[in-house]
Amino acid sequence: MTKIAVAGFQHETNTFAPSMARYEHFVNGGGFPAMTRGNAMLNFRDINIPAGGFIHTAEGLGHELVPIIWTAATPSAHVEQATFERICDEIIAGLQAAQADAVYLDLHGAMVAEHFDDGEGEILRRVRAAVGPNVPVVASLDLHANVTQAMFEHADVLCAFRTYPHVDMARTGSRCAQILDEMLRGARYVKALKRLPFLISINGQCTFLDPAQSAYALLDSLEQETGAHLSFTPGFPAADFAECGGAVWGYARDEAALQDAIVPLLDFVLDHEADWAVDFLSPDEAVAKAMALAAEHQQTVVIADTQDNPGAGGDSNTTGMLKALHAAQAQNAAIGLITDPQVVQLALQAGVGNRFTAALGGQSGVAGDTALTAEFVVEAVCDGKCRYDGPMMHGVEADVGSTVRLGLGGIQIVVSSGKAQMLDRNLFKMAGVIPEEKAVVVVKSSVHFRADFQPIAAAVLVAKAPGPMMADPADLPWQKLNPHIKTSPMGMTLAHRVEAACKPKG
Repeated sequence: MTKIAVAGFQHETNTFAPSMARYEHFVNGGGFPAMTRGNAMLNFRDINIPAGGFIHTAEGLGHELVPIIWTAATPSAHVEQATFERICDEIIAGLQAAQADAVYLDLHGAMVAEHFDDGEGEILRRVRAAVGPNVPVVASLDLHANVTQAMFEHADVLCAFRTYPHVDMARTGSRCAQILDEMLRGARYVKALKRLPFLISINGQCTFLDPAQSAYALLDSLEQETGAHLSFTPGFPAADFAECGGAVWGYARDEAALQDAIVPLLDFVLDHEADWAVDFLSPDEAVAKAMALAAEHQQTVVIADTQDNPGAGGDSNTTGMLKALHAAQAQNAAIGLITDPQVVQLALQAGVGNRFTAALGGQSGVAGDTALTAEFVVEAVCDGKCRYDGPMMHGVEADVGSTVRLGLGGIQIVVSSGKAQMLDRNLFKMAGVIPEEKAVVVVKSSVHFRADFQPIAAAVLVAKAPGPMMADPADLPWQKLNPHIKTSPMGMTLAHRVEAACKPKG
């Protein structure tokens, strides 16, 4: 029986976000499972996370698993140096003690630490140094991974999600287990990596929509035709370092099969460059259109408050969309989660059924974002705990701390003490808001919400309200990005932008 060491360390880093990821954020997990060690990790086998799928399949294949540590934190700015080192040290110590025949790592692929731009590249470098060149190292990655040369070199195989929303996380872990099993039985692969020459907004990466839907359908068919293992990550376009961006890569038994798989996939992505672009609405436009569509269809319309998505580094506390709802006198509307622990405490002090005046949100420091000062009604309180029942994080227990439902005219506002992306309807329902009974629902999310909300929606709109996660990568103040990559599909490179800015006018 072969021994496989298992560890997970996940973080999606928006280097432009306002707050860093510290150790306590990994301990608590936010919308992810809390930090878990040893055999307790085996309980992940029925949860839709990559490690869960890996554990379930690897056990079925007869391998002995040596779980070390699994941890993740809500996306934010950089992982604090001390936190990165503490968790890495625990992983490496566990690997050294395990003396395993192989290693599986559940990584994200877009981690930036305070002292390392390429977080996963450094993790994999240390893992490789600890286990030596002959021990297979396989890692699962998020669809938003920015795959670096170091990551690609130090891992034998990297396998990425193929859905966004990420409903296939467990399936990806299972695929890693199957590939690792093949390697332990003697399979060896040649590999190749190709980078994209342009950044893609995360809103443009949704696999419910083209061109992403067709790209992944092609990936599946090419795998079947060639026998190769393929991955395509459009990237996480808010990590300011040289290797930020999307990539296509793969593994095959011989070079001919590898090229037959990679070349058509890359060609498809590049040939559809213009189709990866996204159109956004202003807050007022989005609310007006949503109200009209809801009245026409007598069904819920969902608006994504994409630039304050806590799943991409926002703190879930901007008020642009709330102000737009309020200004339009929206009725039968809801918004969440807005994270403001001080307002939660004021509401708890006031008590259910009572009114209080407060300045809600507006702590982001983002230009154009200010608090909304108003008189609110405390409609309900809850402990902020719920189980995700939607397809994205099915089975995960979430805890966002004390939470209240506030009323403001025809708007219900779910205000939490801790932040979590609004990717599951139960985050509304725990506070007594039934999304499918609302005319307009605003979610602080970019795409993940679609898995659970799109089935109830007559339409889904995407709004650009002030927030720390710029929906269009071209709007970001890049400093370290490769100057020769386009900051948006069909857009200009950083080098061309600088050149254009330096040209004399007139």
